Amino acid sequence: MEPPKAAVARYETDGVPVPRTARALLLDTATGDAEEVLVDLTGSIAARTPVTGEHGQVPVLAGEHDLVREIVAADEEWCAALRKRGIDDPAHVYLAALSAGRFDGDGGRRLVRVLAHHRPEPSTMVWAHPVDGLVAYVDLIAREVVDLVDTGAVPVPRESGDYDDPAVSGPARTSQRPIEITQPEGPSFTLDDGLLTWENWQVRLGFDMREGLVLHQLGFTDSGRLRPVVYRASVAEMVVPYGDPGPIRFWQNYFDTGEYQLGKLSNSLELGCDCLGDITYVDAIVADDEGRPVTLANAICIHEEDAGILWKHTDPANGSRQTRRQRRLVVSFFVTVGNYDYGFYWYLYLDGTIELECKATGIVFTAAYDERIAPYASQVSPGVAAPYHQHLFNVRLDMAVDGDVNAVEEVEVSRVPMGPSNPHGNAFTRSARRLTSESAAQRMAAPERGREWHIVNPSRRNRIGEHPGYALVPEGLPVLLADEGSSIHGRATFATKHLWVTRYAEGERYPAGELVNQSPPGQGLPAYTSGDRDLDGADLVVWHTFGLTHFPRAEDWPVMPVDRCGFTLKPSGFFDRNPTLDVPAPGGHCHAHGG
Repeated sequence: MEPPKAAVARYETDGVPVPRTARALLLDTATGDAEEVLVDLTGSIAARTPVTGEHGQVPVLAGEHDLVREIVAADEEWCAALRKRGIDDPAHVYLAALSAGRFDGDGGRRLVRVLAHHRPEPSTMVWAHPVDGLVAYVDLIAREVVDLVDTGAVPVPRESGDYDDPAVSGPARTSQRPIEITQPEGPSFTLDDGLLTWENWQVRLGFDMREGLVLHQLGFTDSGRLRPVVYRASVAEMVVPYGDPGPIRFWQNYFDTGEYQLGKLSNSLELGCDCLGDITYVDAIVADDEGRPVTLANAICIHEEDAGILWKHTDPANGSRQTRRQRRLVVSFFVTVGNYDYGFYWYLYLDGTIELECKATGIVFTAAYDERIAPYASQVSPGVAAPYHQHLFNVRLDMAVDGDVNAVEEVEVSRVPMGPSNPHGNAFTRSARRLTSESAAQRMAAPERGREWHIVNPSRRNRIGEHPGYALVPEGLPVLLADEGSSIHGRATFATKHLWVTRYAEGERYPAGELVNQSPPGQGLPAYTSGDRDLDGADLVVWHTFGLTHFPRAEDWPVMPVDRCGFTLKPSGFFDRNPTLDVPAPGGHCHAHGG
C-alpha cells in the first residue's frame, strides 16, 4: 500500500519514518471464503476483514480461466449445444470467461459468464468465428455450470479473420522508407530511483497492479522553486458497457481495472515496435494468483519527442523572426484485456501542459449478425457482428496546485445580449462559478459553451492578482448511455458524469469502489459524495470521466486501428508569463533573425 499522504508530508518536512503496510486480498478457492489482510511490513498482521458476496468478489484470477475450460468441457449440456452447431470437440472452441456483473438471482455465487468462438486450429484468430446463441453461467467455487442459455443454433461464420495471413492482408507494401529517430547526446531526462526529471518537470513513477502506471508528486520548477501541481494521478477505473439487450449478452459490461486488475495485464514493450527512438524502460513487479512476485519486463516506456511548433512570430514592425519548437516527455504503458489492447500515454510539455491520451486497438468482440442484433451492432464481415459499446475511463487526480488548499471553478463562455452595454451585439465574455460542495461538483461537459474546470489555489495570487490554477479541458464526448434503472448504471455511476470532485480522504481510491467484481450498486463515488462535504479551499481530488462510444466500422476489422481519447490539464494563471521564453532557438539549418 502507498503510505498515507500525511505520513509522507511528515517525512519530507521532519524526516519522521513512514510506516509501510501491504494489503492482500485472499481467496480460498475451495470454499469461496475471502478476506482483506493488512500486514505491517515489520512482520505483524495489522487487520483482517472478511469479504462477503454482499460487498462484491475478489477480482477475477488468471488461473480461473483454465478452471472454466475444465468445468465447461465436462458439462454434457454444453457439449450437446456445441454438437448442434457442428462442433464435436469442445477443445476446438476458445472460451471467454467474462466477469458476470450483478443481477437478481446470482445468489452471492462467485460467477463468470462464458461465451465461445470456434478455433479449429491453434493459430486461428478466433474472433471471426463466434459460436452464438449460447452462454454458460459457471460457479467457480462449486465448479459447475449453474445455467446454460441456448437460444438456438446459428451458423458459425467461416471467413478467415487471420490478419497476419497474406491471403487476408495481401502482400506487404514496399513503399515505406526507414524513419530513424536519434538523440546523439542521449535523452534530456534523468531517472534516479523512480524520480524522473525532465526540463522543469519532476515526477515520481509508481506502478500498481490494479491501476498500472501511477504518477506521484508531479511538480514544475519555476524561478528556482519546485511548485506542486498533482500529488497523484492514475487511471483509477475503466468500464466497457455493451449495448446488445438480447438474452446472450445483456450482461456484457467489463470493469477492466477493478475486475481484471489492469496493471497485471501490462505488455512487455519492444524497441522499434511499441516505442521508437532513444527509449528508457522500467520493469514492474506484480503478484501472481498465489502472491508470488512476477517481473513484467519493460512495462513502462519513457522517451521524449518533438511536438511541433511551441511558439512563433514574424513581426512586421521590427523585423524579428522567432520560432521555438515544442517537445514533450512521454511516459506510457500498454495492456491487453482479452480481445482489446489499450495504451496509456502521459505527456508533459515544456509550457507546463499535462495530457493523457488513451489508445484503444485490438479486435472487436463479435457475435453472429442477424435481424435481431442489427439495431445494436455493426456487420463488420459477412455474418459477423460487432455490438455497439463504450470505453469509459475515469482518471483520479489528487490535485495540489501550488499546495494542498485548492478550489474548483467552472468556467465557460457567455453571450452578451444586445443592449445599452452592447449596442452592436458583438460582445461576449466568460463566466465562472465556484463549485463549493460535492453535490454541486457533479458536472457534465458542455462543448458548445467551451466549459472547463479550473483548479485554483485560493490562498495564493500571481503577479496580476489572480489565483494560480490549472484548467481541466475535457473532450466532452458521451458518458454512460445505459438506462438509469440498469444494473450497470448502478455499478458504474461514476461514468454518468464528466466531473466529480471530492474532499480528500484516505481510502477513497476507486470510482466504482474497492471490490468491483459482482459489486452492488452505489459503491465508489456515490458513496464518497453522500456526505456532500465542503470543497471551498480544501485538499481536493478531481475525478474525470472520458472515453469513446464505439459503433464499429468495416475498417475496424479484422484488427482495429488505434482510436484515441483523453483530456488536457493546462496552466491558467499558474505562471506569471509564458514559461518557455528561455527555450533556445532550433539548431541545425534553422536560424533566428532579428531581436
